[in-house]
Amino acid sequence: MVLANEQATQKFAIDLAAALGPGDLVTLSGDLGTGKTTFARALIRHLAGDKLLEVPSPTFTLVQNYALPRFAVIHADLYRLSGPDDLDELGIDDAAKHSVVLVEWPDRAAETLPRDRLDIALFIEPGLGLNARRVQVTGWGSFAPRTQRLIDIRAFLDQAGFGAAERRHLQGDASSRAYERLLLGSKSAVLMNAPRRPDGPAVRNGKPYSAIAHLAEDVQPFVAMARALRKRGFSAPDIYAADLAEGLLILEDLGGDTIVRGEPPAPIVERYEAAVDVLIALHAEPLPRTLPVAPNVEYSLPDYDSEALLIEAELLLDWYFPYRGGSVSGGDRQEFIALWQQMLARPLADPPSWVLRDFHSPNLLWLAQRDGIARVGLLDFQDAVMGPGAYDVASLLQDARVDVPEAMEIALLGRYVKERRDKDPTFDPARFVEFYATLGAQRATKILGIFARLNRRDGKPQYLRHLPRVWNYLQRSLTHPALAPLRTWYDKHVPQPDLPSSVSKIEG
Repeated sequence: MVLANEQATQKFAIDLAAALGPGDLVTLSGDLGTGKTTFARALIRHLAGDKLLEVPSPTFTLVQNYALPRFAVIHADLYRLSGPDDLDELGIDDAAKHSVVLVEWPDRAAETLPRDRLDIALFIEPGLGLNARRVQVTGWGSFAPRTQRLIDIRAFLDQAGFGAAERRHLQGDASSRAYERLLLGSKSAVLMNAPRRPDGPAVRNGKPYSAIAHLAEDVQPFVAMARALRKRGFSAPDIYAADLAEGLLILEDLGGDTIVRGEPPAPIVERYEAAVDVLIALHAEPLPRTLPVAPNVEYSLPDYDSEALLIEAELLLDWYFPYRGGSVSGGDRQEFIALWQQMLARPLADPPSWVLRDFHSPNLLWLAQRDGIARVGLLDFQDAVMGPGAYDVASLLQDARVDVPEAMEIALLGRYVKERRDKDPTFDPARFVEFYATLGAQRATKILGIFARLNRRDGKPQYLRHLPRVWNYLQRSLTHPALAPLRTWYDKHVPQPDLPSSVSKIEG
């Protein structure tokens, strides 16, 4: 690869910044004057969001540390090291797992470098021009596919007409997807980087968890649902460009105005009412199972069946119980499963609707310039299934990340039930409320397990602060008389989460 000038070097550094995370090591090789520090400076300034940030060469200090918004960066220059003992004294290893490490003159410590790393070598070549550099990029170990991904994204942006766009990191969700805002003149768009999800180990009947729970493996479900929702007047993002095979999409930028406000975030009543109206409109019409993706390509939504709902609920046993220092016997597990099979039978017998599955505040934007149901922007629906519409109502009104006061929950649930009843005289409010409580309990059960798993397996303890809120939602749902046998089991077996002082109990 040839970088024609300093601007091209900065562009490549920004491309790389999007692919980095804590624990990554990037080495920068090349003779004096080839631009190693220039490259590192461009990378650090982009991660800092400050084009004027002072980024001195670490030649004399050996190490410079930067506490940046996404993660810390350690910039090291090993040119003056005299041996491995000097490297130990720098203390880089202690902080490396929580930081991105940039190392100039890595040959001084070649024998101690980990296999999983990205090597960037810069060369000055006659005939390329005074400011041009030839760059050789080599990904080792786990960095090899990530390096190819970086190259694929650059080619996709260039082909889609966004090659010159400024790229800004956007906070993502708990998944492996990554997002960036693309700014090109007055135009703004969003890059979704969603590589195909690899199958995990078989957990039941030879199938991985993702297959049993019907989690999307690629971007085709997202594309299908986005187009189907837009066709019906809902504000899913328009898709400007797509590479279905690589899992790359350029989407309409719906902005950043949400349906909550404040710190900690609290629901904005008007906006939650509008979100309820979206579900009323969605559930009021028959919806197809099979949707077009592209010419000659269709996608069929799977059923949110008993097997999927049960394996989600069992996350409580597999992850939350160990987190609380407990376990469950084989007999108790079988009783748990049998109870849930009984409770889920009635909602699953109803005619199915689209279940967007992640219909809650992090995935809902406020579009004040639009009217009616179009005022609510929809973001996350690639795991959509055919199932009970009450699930999405519970997802919204028992938001795992936001305290929804019980009085507000009841009022919004009443809004939904009244409007559905007015539109359809056959709609049974009492039956729906039972299903709402059942699926609210299932969802809270699942989330307790997911947040415990995110902590233990994925090293994301920040989700634990939501456990008391989810627990309170679970208690609300279990008060429904139809769930009395399930409540008895939970009262006997399920330990309450810790209630840290930083997490307040929900009102009501």
